Parts: sequence; C-alpha cells; structure tokens
Amino acid sequence: MCIANQPNSPSAKPVWDNHRGVAILVAIAVVAVLLTAGLALNQRIRGSVTDAIHQRSELVLSEMAVSGVHAAMVMLINDAKDNATDTIQEDWANPETVAETVNAMVPFDDGKLEVRIEDEKGKIQVNALVKFPEGQQFDASQRFLWERLLDHVFSLFELMPEEFGPIEIPDSDPNMIINSLKDWLDSGDDEAITGLSGAESDYYEGLDPPYACKNGPMDHLGELALVQGITPTLFSGAGGVAGLSSLITVHGVTKSGDEQFTYDGKINISTADVAVIAALLPSENADLAEPLAEYRIALADESFVNDITSTNWYKNVPGVGDVSIDENLISLSSDLFRIVSVATRGNLKATVSAVVRREKEEKTGRWVCKTLIWQAE
Repeated sequence: MCIANQPNSPSAKPVWDNHRGVAILVAIAVVAVLLTAGLALNQRIRGSVTDAIHQRSELVLSEMAVSGVHAAMVMLINDAKDNATDTIQEDWANPETVAETVNAMVPFDDGKLEVRIEDEKGKIQVNALVKFPEGQQFDASQRFLWERLLDHVFSLFELMPEEFGPIEIPDSDPNMIINSLKDWLDSGDDEAITGLSGAESDYYEGLDPPYACKNGPMDHLGELALVQGITPTLFSGAGGVAGLSSLITVHGVTKSGDEQFTYDGKINISTADVAVIAALLPSENADLAEPLAEYRIALADESFVNDITSTNWYKNVPGVGDVSIDENLISLSSDLFRIVSVATRGNLKATVSAVVRREKEEKTGRWVCKTLIWQAE
C-alpha cells in the first residue's frame, strides 16, 4: 500500500525554499552586473579626469609658451625705442638676458620657460635672388652672394672630421643649384631659361611623387628642400656644419609702388652667422669671417669693447682694412625677428615659434610687432 508524502516529511522541500534560492541567484547576478557597470563607470570617470588633467597641463604649457613670445615682442619694441640699429651686442640677442627679462615679466612657480630671439635679417633672403616685381632676371649681387655661400658651405662639408661618421656630403654643382633656384622663383613660363642646369616643372613632375615648380617667391622655408640639387644634408646640415635652412629666410618683402613688392636682400652684418659673413666677403677673404664674428662679441670687464653700429665697422678688424663688402648687401638694422618659446613642466613640453615684423604705426607713432608666422607644437 502506497503512502503519499506528507508535507512534514523530511524528504520534501517547501516551494518557498526553491523560490528563495532563485532569488539569491538573481540577487547575485544583479550585484555582479552592478559591480561590473560600476567598475566600467569608474574607469571612464578616471580616464576622463586623467584626460582633463592632461588637457589642463597642455593648456597651461601652451599659454606659458605664448606668454614667452609676447614678452619677447615687448623686448623688441623697447629696443626700437632706444636705438636705430640692431646688433648681436643688444639684450634681445643675449639668451641669458632674455631669460632674466622674460621670467621677470611672466614668472611661473611651476615650470620652465626658455625664449630665443633670432634676427631674420641676419640671413640671406632667398627671394631676393631674382628681381621682383618683374621676377625674370637675376639680381647680380645676390647671385654672387649665393655662389660664395655654396662654395663656403661645400668646403666645410669636405673638411668635416671623420669622427662624425658616414654623412652624405652634398656633391651638387653650385651653379646648377643657383640656376634651379632662379627657375623656381622666376615668374616666367615653365621653361628653364637659365640654361641646361636649370629646372622647371617638367623636371619636378617626373619625380616620385611629382610636384610643380613654384614660379614665384617662396612662402615657406620647406620649399627650399624641393629645389633640384638641394639635398637633405645641404638643407638641414650635419656634423656641426650649418645647413641652408639656418642661413636662409623667405621673409623680407617690402612695398615697391602701388600694389607691387620686392626684396631688398640686405643682410644685417652685425647679427649675421659666420657662414653668412663668409658669403658677404670676397671669396679670397672668406677666412676673415671668423675674426669678424669674434670682433663683434669681444669683451673687457664684461662689456663689449668694439662699436659695430657704423656701416664700415668691419674694416676696423685687423686684416680687413682693405676689404670691401658690396654696400647693396649690408644693413645695420632689422625689422624681422624669429621668436622661439619653449615651456616645460615635468615631462611635458610646448613650443611656439613666431616670425614677427617690427614696425612703427603711421597713425599712432607706436612701435608694434606684427605676426607673420605662428606655429605651435
């Protein structure tokens, strides 16, 4: 005879016990989901906070670098008020004085600011190689300047010590480079009018990748590296030898009549690099460039001893009295400057580079610095 299980039998499980087990499992699942979602949300929040902190640091660094540029502009404006010449002996050209002045103007408790001011008029104006606004013919003085510059730079590469390792020494023909530069700058048709060694669009369009010849003034220094014969080593320099990129400028445009422009090509001999001074000197006197550069910064009791504010100051250098530099090539004042401002905080760095033109406003008579180029990294 079968006896049915009674509710009080030990082998029987109440229905509510089964429901309780399911509820516990559901609760555990919900907790697991909430925990996972919480962890994901926490990671997102932490990531957002980290990004915000990083962006804030970048913004602070950027503003620090911008402040350095504006402080440098103030130095240049004050300098223009004090004198009509610009030399390597002045405060704006002294990195230590610039650092002290900038840090006094825009002090920062956290971080470091380094500012450098360079005279763009102490460089060779590549666009002055041809006569603008016509843009068809060589400027004779500028062509001779380029011949001496390339001869000097090539000779430095040839004399480069072996300890700098294997470096590709430029083997281009200076005459070919000059003709190619002229063909790049001239505003004529796309035919090489400087002879067999020039280069127009048919040459550049045959390269990989192809590109067209500019047939106009250079707007950016990087264009120089596109010209036939200018190798990466010649452009950037190597082994302690300065490349053309540090000796050349694309700036220097001036008005020439109504809606016309030109490039005077004048170089500030009181701020120019040694290689540029060598190019200014007659070829047989290029070795006097170093003594001229040293003459400008000679000191006695921490004061400069030589006056370099007159046009012919270079003739006072021993051995240079009988040397003459083309007056069409030199000046003693500048209106174009490059400012490089670098801000650092911890492992982060921000750099702002600007090219400014210093000029006096006609209406107000105030000196101002107008920005021509602004680059932030």
